[in-house]
Amino acid sequence: MDPQIEKQILGQGMSLENAQEQIINFKNGFPFLPIVSAAKIGDGIKLLSQEEIETFLNSYPSKASKIKVVKFVPASGAASRMFKDLFSFLDGDGDLEKSSFTKKFIDNLSDFAFYNDLDETLKQRGSSILQALEARDYKSIVGGLLNEDGLAYGILPKGLLKFHHYEDHDRTPTYEHFIEGVMYAIGKDNTVRLHFTVSPEHESKFKEEVAKIQKPLEDKFNVKFDVSYSQQKKSTDTIAVDMDNRPFVEEDGSILFRPAGHGALLENLNDIEADLIFIKNIDNVVPDRFKGETKNYKIALGGLLLEIQERVFEALEKLENDYSEENIALAETVLIDDLGGKLLKDYANLDTEGKVRYLYQKLNRPIRVCGMVKNTGEPGGGPFWVKDDDGSLSLQIAETAQIDLDKVLQKEIMQSSTHFNPVDLVCATKDYKGKKFDLLEFRDMKTGFITGKSKSGRDLKAQELPGLWNGAMAGWNTIFVEVPLITFNPVKTVNDLLRDEHQ
Repeated sequence: MDPQIEKQILGQGMSLENAQEQIINFKNGFPFLPIVSAAKIGDGIKLLSQEEIETFLNSYPSKASKIKVVKFVPASGAASRMFKDLFSFLDGDGDLEKSSFTKKFIDNLSDFAFYNDLDETLKQRGSSILQALEARDYKSIVGGLLNEDGLAYGILPKGLLKFHHYEDHDRTPTYEHFIEGVMYAIGKDNTVRLHFTVSPEHESKFKEEVAKIQKPLEDKFNVKFDVSYSQQKKSTDTIAVDMDNRPFVEEDGSILFRPAGHGALLENLNDIEADLIFIKNIDNVVPDRFKGETKNYKIALGGLLLEIQERVFEALEKLENDYSEENIALAETVLIDDLGGKLLKDYANLDTEGKVRYLYQKLNRPIRVCGMVKNTGEPGGGPFWVKDDDGSLSLQIAETAQIDLDKVLQKEIMQSSTHFNPVDLVCATKDYKGKKFDLLEFRDMKTGFITGKSKSGRDLKAQELPGLWNGAMAGWNTIFVEVPLITFNPVKTVNDLLRDEHQ
């Protein structure tokens, strides 16, 4: 490798071995995930009864009050994709009839939480929303929302945009995550611990927003908030290559590194010191009137994880000290009944030590409980049984891109999937001795992605690390639980805010 390129790689905080591995991945591609069947209710997906939910609602708060609970919110991404159609309108001739998306936006302006702020911005320019509407000057309205000399929504992250309107105030998603935190994430020392992953250029604005929110909410709910931030590490960026799989060199001689997708946040998650970690995307929030189901199911997922973890820890402690048939049987029961795992085909042929080694290795892992909603045709990952390298089966979240759709059987399995991943996770990342797992050891590096991009008119290939809830957690013990559709309300476009769930 060229010494200049080597120097830049090392300057990025990346090892040369890592860069070489990435280039080999570009050359060879990533294998498809060998899905065996779709996880379904009763076979990989639990359906909680109302009685079980009530039990967790009663038992979870006192358990949570004794441990460190963290709410981990990926919030790095800019909101620019939310406004893709509005940006196209700005670049056009301003004819509203040519853009049904922009027409819907304009026709319903007063229903957006940012309406008053936008009106104020236009007034500072000597106009107003009403005047602009009368003059059919729709571009000044859209520009006032998106451009840097207006509200700058086109360059801000979703966490800082006003999503929901209340009688006496408006709320950003960041604000809504504070409220949610009070509902299900009060941990040790009466403290709600919130962790946001943010982009470097937006961290100060997040801190400004939090400064407005924190004290009034602490006083209102009589809790403490402990808010922390992290940024996607530059060392997790991946090298981009040209179409001949050589490092992509820009005109100034520098090689191009690109952020490696949400899988890079595994490093941030690995740095979190907590007994229980809730993970939920920044834009999946609703106004207070819809929060009841979210609260109940979050508590149920957390309660279920703590209950299962207790049994896993008990089995591991017994197995460590005594290889008795009774202890082996307990470990088998925990693996099969509590974790929903399946034993290796030739498990019965193993001797006592072999069984203990196998069970210990299967049980002594990070645990995640993942909410799953019924499939409504949304793009994205679903829950599947996957064949592992050792021949056993494990539960995984697989994206469509990971499945070989040219194989009829694989396509049929994917199409038979009844549920969808809404990114609703509760995680336990410590072992039975209280020591943090190194989460990087449980990642399946064979589950990365390669995508086609372009820069300065030239084609290139980019690589994403195994997704945070996909291959990055491939080695975790996974429990899937059905959750109601009302708990999944992402905002992909600005007009999604007009849906009843966000009004």
